[in-house]
Amino acid sequence: MDEELRDEQWVLIAPLLPKPKGRGRPRAEDRRTLNGILWVLHSGARWKDLPPKYGSRSTCHRRLQQWQDQGVWEGIRLTFLRTLDAQAKLDWNEAFLDGSFVPSKKGVKISPTAGKVKGAP
Repeated sequence: MDEELRDEQWVLIAPLLPKPKGRGRPRAEDRRTLNGILWVLHSGARWKDLPPKYGSRSTCHRRLQQWQDQGVWEGIRLTFLRTLDAQAKLDWNEAFLDGSFVPSKKGVKISPTAGKVKGAP
């Protein structure tokens, strides 16, 4: 991934990130760290292959997990959805939900002809 976060993207994301607590070692820059996380996620590479320009792979991995636990990723997703919606760049008439990861309940079968759920209330 050669492309990194653009300034207009960073302006939306920066306020959503938790502020550092306490004192101690200087904190790795959030934007650089986020670019490293996105590089790994986009490329599918292993953390150990993270280019040095993104800083410590352990910092990137740790922040990925921390931000997940703190709901940061969901906030980023919703912020970008709202922004795209406000710019009329989303067509809400076409939305697809994927429930294939959810196991079906026993006794519930989907009718292949009518697309209706049999046995459901």
